[in-house]
Amino acid sequence: MPINTVVFDAYGTLFDVAAAARIAAAEPGREAFAQAWPRIAGTWRLKQLQYSWLRAVADAHTDFWQVTADGLDYALEAAGMGDDAELRERLLALYWELSAFPEVPAMLAALKTAGVETAILSNGSPDMLDGAVRSAGIGAHMDAVLSVESVGVFKPHRSVYDLVGQRFGRGADTVLFVSSNGWDAAAAAGYGFRTVWVNRAGDPLDRLPWVPEETLPDLTSIPEMAARL
Repeated sequence: MPINTVVFDAYGTLFDVAAAARIAAAEPGREAFAQAWPRIAGTWRLKQLQYSWLRAVADAHTDFWQVTADGLDYALEAAGMGDDAELRERLLALYWELSAFPEVPAMLAALKTAGVETAILSNGSPDMLDGAVRSAGIGAHMDAVLSVESVGVFKPHRSVYDLVGQRFGRGADTVLFVSSNGWDAAAAAGYGFRTVWVNRAGDPLDRLPWVPEETLPDLTSIPEMAARL
């Protein structure tokens, strides 16, 4: 079946989650943070995801902003900066203004020109996603922004992927799902979507029962792939 809809994960896929720490590190007076920011950003992202998985399996849902803040608190404490309240508030504020990766606007515009429906499917809460979409200036290219808050559980629960069919009325095999998270792309493949893993870091494949259909280094060729599949 031809691809009618391309659905993107948000954080790490369309939006650069390291941008908040990178920007803060370049600000005057943050020399200590500048030395440690890559490690802090990596730990922050890892704990953010781990807390979402743990809450999902424990049936202890909260919104993504809470796990984002909790992940940052862990990362700052692990780096010996847990008492820096001003740095914490600055990093959280910057998270509302994440930039899109450079290829994103042109890639989305090409999909829309080709008549393909586009959407975000994210763990992010609606207000977080609204802020990110506005900050990145990509709202005009999106037909829908779908949040897990409507089902009350984080990815990779199947009910999250159900949201796509409920919104677009499409069969799973007509949807191309794109994520920078290998586990997300794999779970979406298990659900029945056509899938692309955007492996920007060159990471190894996650050991799961399913594998993404395609792997790309960035999003540039997504319109070409959607037309080909």
